[in-house]
Amino acid sequence: MKIAITGNIGSGKSTFTKFAEDAKYPVLRADDISKEILENDEKVKVLVIKEFGEKSFNNGKPNKNFLAKEVFNDPIKLQKLELILHPRVIKSIEKSSFEFLKNNRVVFVEAALIYEADMEDMFDYVILITAQRNLRLARKIASGITEDDFCKRELNQISEEEKKKRADFIFSNDTSIEDLKMKFNLLLLTLGIK
Repeated sequence: MKIAITGNIGSGKSTFTKFAEDAKYPVLRADDISKEILENDEKVKVLVIKEFGEKSFNNGKPNKNFLAKEVFNDPIKLQKLELILHPRVIKSIEKSSFEFLKNNRVVFVEAALIYEADMEDMFDYVILITAQRNLRLARKIASGITEDDFCKRELNQISEEEKKKRADFIFSNDTSIEDLKMKFNLLLLTLGIK
């Protein structure tokens, strides 16, 4: 069983994913896979430099600040970066999931852009973590993101309302971590994987 965990910026999807990790389930994180590909795939480096210029990398390492400024200020540039990364991320998730499922009943995949990248058909279930916007914003500001950056990133995500129409399970994360953990355990019971 492949289970996706998604949610808009600041919703708590990473916290929910951490519960799966703590419970010793295999977990894949699209963000980490994307960073790894950007850092280590030479073909990707060439394509990114061709598209965004030499400043994209410093001493062979991705210049994350430069790239973030470039893409989150310009939806066309973001789309170009996603066209380079998304197919490779999806391929990596498929390959790793296949390997994990040889010895495990379930694999969890955390990805913010399940719907934006048309990935939902890869999964048996999509779990959506939601939270009120003011809470999501406060969480991200507490983690060091400016309100301006939060707004720019949020603009590149499909609205929570739209995602609610498409998700298999929706868990609200407006209260406490303990409450969210209870919802994770409820999910395991509901799917018969605990």
